[in-house]
Amino acid sequence: MQKHLVEIKASTTRTAKQRNLLLAKGADFKGTDHQIDHYFNVPEGRLKLRSGSIEHSLIFYKRSDQAGPKESSVGLTKINTRELADSIASTLNQALGTWVKVDKQREIYFIDNVKFHLDVVAGLGSFIEIEAIGDSADQNSELLKQCQHYIEYLGVQEEELIDVSYSDLLSRSNS
Repeated sequence: MQKHLVEIKASTTRTAKQRNLLLAKGADFKGTDHQIDHYFNVPEGRLKLRSGSIEHSLIFYKRSDQAGPKESSVGLTKINTRELADSIASTLNQALGTWVKVDKQREIYFIDNVKFHLDVVAGLGSFIEIEAIGDSADQNSELLKQCQHYIEYLGVQEEELIDVSYSDLLSRSNS
């Protein structure tokens, strides 16, 4: 499945307040997922295998590193079980090698086509992500407006915006 996203990631110290704002807006809470993301060595973009208690998928994406809203082109293959995800991760590790693993607790919320994550990432801290999800780049303007609306609504400050993925942050801290 191919998707187009406009997204942000930001550090936060206001998780409880942001959770309450999401719930006040009628967000659909999908649950808290303990996720392990295995990032594999690839020549460009990012290839990760997500193994969680709620979400399991193989994800390939390309996006620029910038602190504000950024576009991503995402290829996603859903996997039925955590056991199958773990097995695929092992095979991909043999073929490509694992670059880094990201271990996180993730609260998952939706408002229409916008997905929100309240994350606690082992070794990094607390974060919020906003992903406005569409089917094509033709929706970019609308997705950007949605993302910017929720940045303001949730009180995300410019200095909190993160320009790279958790994998990059962990790789830097392990160097």
